[in-house]
Amino acid sequence: MLGWVVTFLVVALIAGLLGFGGIAGASIEIAKIIFFIAIVLFLVSAVISIFRGRSRV
Repeated sequence: MLGWVVTFLVVALIAGLLGFGGIAGASIEIAKIIFFIAIVLFLVSAVISIFRGRSRV
């Protein structure tokens, strides 16, 4: 998921350098949304793993 963030960030940087402000702005917004979704999923996963604990085999 963080790979998508980097992809959109690179697209935004290239579009910004070439003068495509609308595409650059949209790509940055998409990258931010995906980044925050990844952070939320990570935190949910960490909390669930803490509460579940380790299972004994």
